[in-house]
Amino acid sequence: MNETTITENLDWDDLRLFLAVAREGGLAAASQKTGKSAPTLGRRMLALEQRLGNELFDRLPRGYVLTEFGRQLLRQVISLEDGIYPILSRAQHNPLRRVKISAGTWVTQYLCANAKALQGDLPVLLQFISTDHVLDIGHRETVIGIRNKRPNQTTLAGQAINQIRFATYAVDESVQTWATVIGTTPSALWVQNLTQAKQTIEVSNPRNALDLALGGIAKTVLPKFIGDNTAGLQQVSEEIPELEHRQWLVSHHEDRHFPEVRQVLDLLYPVLNAIGD
Repeated sequence: MNETTITENLDWDDLRLFLAVAREGGLAAASQKTGKSAPTLGRRMLALEQRLGNELFDRLPRGYVLTEFGRQLLRQVISLEDGIYPILSRAQHNPLRRVKISAGTWVTQYLCANAKALQGDLPVLLQFISTDHVLDIGHRETVIGIRNKRPNQTTLAGQAINQIRFATYAVDESVQTWATVIGTTPSALWVQNLTQAKQTIEVSNPRNALDLALGGIAKTVLPKFIGDNTAGLQQVSEEIPELEHRQWLVSHHEDRHFPEVRQVLDLLYPVLNAIGD
């Protein structure tokens, strides 16, 4: 591999960890510098070597010693660091750390209404991402995800929180038209299946289904923490047991130890758990 192309298409975080291991000459010392555990660093270095197709270190009893290929990479990474460091230095003068939180429409609405309770001692810039599809935490599309099922990836950590219950809501029981949401969420599919051959109004955004209900035009299925707390609406059906589910607070098993992420997780838990009260 040509020396001028070694770092192409490599992630800076991998290179940063490589730089720490190379400078410290071993995993234990690099662990103290990076905050990553020695086993994690070992796995990351092995994965980097496999990606590059060359060994970066001779693993000796006295520590990690760079191979010739490793020294070539080190020269390039130091050059990159010289360009990146001024950007990082400017970022360090901004005390805010962004924490992205993804959730469905209704949980995001609830969190926005309770955002004051998510402000802790550390300066954090909260970013709420309202989406009904699951974002990839592993690829950092979001930092914290609020999901309706337990995560099964080994890199993700999940904490069970509240139960979410559903019912039908309208201004009164005389409303016969349904508001149906175009989508694939369990509640959207349930209403779509129920309302075949019935009078409906379709919407692409769940919030618009609520607008139709508030206008007295249609009835719609809502989570009870929204329907019960929306003035002008009343519950016009029994609870829908097949839609009930437990929510999970999900984060990457490494990111959750960052102080700003840990703070937001600790503050989110009681706020979300109060939904089931």
